Amino acid sequence: MLDARPDPDALLAQLRNDEARAQRGKLRIYFGASAGVGKTWAMLSAAQRERAAGRDVLIGVVETHGRSETAALLAGLDTLPLRELDYRGRTLAEFDLDAALARKPAVLLVDELAHTNAPGSRHAKRWQDVQELLAAGIEVWSALNVQHLESLNGTVGAITGVRVHETVPDTVLDEADEVVLVDVTPDELTARLAAGKVYLPQQAERAAQNFFRKGNLIALREIALRRTAEHVEDDVRGWRVEQSGAAGNGQGSALQAWNTSGAILACVGPHEGAAQTVRTAARLASQLNVRWHAAYVETPRLQRLAAQERDRILAVLKLAEELGAATAVLTGSDVAEQLAEQARRLNCATLVLGRSQLVIGWRRWWPARPVPLPRALAQRAPALDILEVGHADSSRRLSRAPINGLRADEGDHEKAPVHWPGYAWATATSVALTLLCTPLAGVLELANIVMLFLLGVVGVAMRFGRGPSALAALLNVAAFDYFFVPPQLSFAVSDVQYVLTFAIMLGVGLLVGQLTAGLRFAAGVSTSRERRARSLFELTRELSAALESTQVVALGAAAVQGHFGGHALVLVTDTNDQLVFPKTPPEGFDAQVADWAFRHGQPAGLATATLAAQTWHYVPLQAPMRVRGVLALSPAQPRWLLIPEQAQQLDTLARQIAIALERVHYVEVAQQAVVEMESERLRNALLGAISHDVRTPLTALIALAESLQTLPPEEHGNAARAIVAQAHELHALVNNLLDMARLESGIAGGAVNLRRDWQSVEEVVGSSIRAARTSLGDTVVQTALAADLPLVEFDAVLIERVLVNLLENATKYGAPPIVVGARAEPGTLVLTVRDHGPGLPAALLGREQKLFDKFTRGEAESATPGVGLGLAICRAVVSAHGGEITAANAQGGGAEFAVTLPRREPPEPAEAQL
Repeated sequence: MLDARPDPDALLAQLRNDEARAQRGKLRIYFGASAGVGKTWAMLSAAQRERAAGRDVLIGVVETHGRSETAALLAGLDTLPLRELDYRGRTLAEFDLDAALARKPAVLLVDELAHTNAPGSRHAKRWQDVQELLAAGIEVWSALNVQHLESLNGTVGAITGVRVHETVPDTVLDEADEVVLVDVTPDELTARLAAGKVYLPQQAERAAQNFFRKGNLIALREIALRRTAEHVEDDVRGWRVEQSGAAGNGQGSALQAWNTSGAILACVGPHEGAAQTVRTAARLASQLNVRWHAAYVETPRLQRLAAQERDRILAVLKLAEELGAATAVLTGSDVAEQLAEQARRLNCATLVLGRSQLVIGWRRWWPARPVPLPRALAQRAPALDILEVGHADSSRRLSRAPINGLRADEGDHEKAPVHWPGYAWATATSVALTLLCTPLAGVLELANIVMLFLLGVVGVAMRFGRGPSALAALLNVAAFDYFFVPPQLSFAVSDVQYVLTFAIMLGVGLLVGQLTAGLRFAAGVSTSRERRARSLFELTRELSAALESTQVVALGAAAVQGHFGGHALVLVTDTNDQLVFPKTPPEGFDAQVADWAFRHGQPAGLATATLAAQTWHYVPLQAPMRVRGVLALSPAQPRWLLIPEQAQQLDTLARQIAIALERVHYVEVAQQAVVEMESERLRNALLGAISHDVRTPLTALIALAESLQTLPPEEHGNAARAIVAQAHELHALVNNLLDMARLESGIAGGAVNLRRDWQSVEEVVGSSIRAARTSLGDTVVQTALAADLPLVEFDAVLIERVLVNLLENATKYGAPPIVVGARAEPGTLVLTVRDHGPGLPAALLGREQKLFDKFTRGEAESATPGVGLGLAICRAVVSAHGGEITAANAQGGGAEFAVTLPRREPPEPAEAQL
């Protein structure tokens, strides 16, 4: 009896999925063939019913397009204010994602799912906003037209002649919890368009002549109905998978195939007629316009088929794939049970089988002959329709070696290889047991000797399988009869009871061999599955940490090569959307075939229908948005590419690599966007900061220069002094800009040239005050220098520049007197500049270091000239010296800037002179 207990791993996965689904919000999509079918109206009507039921319903964004009937349904519903964005001189109103997340209603309406957000929004597309809302646990309702699905973009464009630029990935619709089809007939939609219920009159007339032609509407309606039916079919299949665990709880009827879609399952067998079965199933599926599958069940007996016979089965599966089937190789000892389970899993109501061969001669009277497959299937799945396909001897025979490099004419009559070493070991084991038991014959009972012989059979079965164990059982029975059963050295039996002993020994040996073969087969299947799962898990884990495309390329190639052997290459594109090929391509690699696979988005080369003579297999790296490259593989075993599980494994690995490449690409795009935004911000800040401070002195210079022509000679001196003052101000501004650029480039390159020398602090302070006298004017400057200041090693010119900038800053934003101080502390020199003004702005308290950023001013709208570079230059100079500059409010009022420079003990006078 089969174990009906549920799989613990499946239960654990289901619990995790249920938990993730419970935390994630639900998505309901109102789906229609075109605009005007009433999606928004249906969504708002449902929202009104939910509001009446007491749920918290919020409108995030709804497009009424001027329809009064739709706008009337907004009454009573809370509406979220739109967010205004400035773009190229215009104000755009967009959905406010942050406000919706903060509000967190029970149901949020977000219309126009395919809408493209304005530049400056968090996400480029509105469906990405919806994904974030769902992740936050908010239930979202939205609307979508069929022409906006990415996979149907080209199809709809070819039908209507209209190119749709706003698209949504198909996965958004596939992962929706509910899809509500809103449908009207083409005649009714045309009437609504003419009545002005879809567009304004001018737009309606233009739409009726282009997109809204009756033929277009009929075709779009058919596509929408089919796409909705596919989603409903997926829901049915998913529900049946969830309920499959109830089969052991008396709900077996829930596992029966439901004839809701008419899907077909073709059963591929090892006989010649398997190709005809596949052809018949394909023709039947085409006539019924339904999906179909093909499955081959590999049993321990079929696993021992010759290589050519196995290649023929793979060729039949390849034919099924070419005819449009989804193929699978199942494993198990009971063919009928595996096929019935596959039909239930795929919800296939019709099974197509090859006709069973007639049993002739004495075999028809054999009591232990196996039950025919159709009867066994009817017993396990009574609700399934079973169709038997007749033989067609005149049909084309498939090649048994459909892969290039494997000769089809070799081994047509090859039998399964015989493992002679196993049979030799079985014989040797029987001889060894006989020699061991001969001296023990007088000591042990015959029953114990029988146990020793049975132990030998078990050992041979565990090591070598069914055939050698059967031989060991026969030899052990013969040896026991000949050497130990009276009369000895004769096959005659004096006691009839020994015949029963011989039968038990033989039966136990054969039974152990059979069980061991089944265990070896199941272990092999489990090992293969575990190997595929492990390779996929390891690749996914490693790719999740990859941050560059080169890492993805190396990890992807290593994973594919580790699983399939041979050689593997991951080819990516450059900035011109061209594949980058290796400088020294490996043997057999064809760049033109790889480029064809990339351009057409289809596999090519080995084991495909395109350029099959190649020795390499080329798979396009299809990501959700576009093809990101090509995976090229030259496998160690070419026939692996025909095994459905291995082909699916390769496609899965390629998809993971493609997704990782796309993720890395968008990370780079995001980083580039951040850099561009920062550059744009700095450029705007620079232009905004210097526009006034450069224009003002230039305007004054021009005015003063023009006034010289009209002023009397005695006034020329005053005008000249004013011109000199304005020129000094402009010169200081330009110097600040140049100094900042030089220091920033030096710091970035690590090569700031400091001319360090032992300097007197008093002299540097005095020269700084003299240099800043023009900016200081009549402002009183006091000094508070310690009497025992030592010599300090620094660049006097740059430190003087720091003090001058600090003095000018104190003059602009502070009040006299300004106090310049200096004191020596253990290992440091501290220079301070303090004013007695209002102190630092309240907005900067707690984040005083922001004052030292470029283009930052103490007062954003201050009339005081300056571009906000003086303090930034100070920090750059001090940092180049290894010091630190800080700002704080001083006790008693005013602001105090402190420069801390590292110092060491000054040298001896003789050394200083050197």
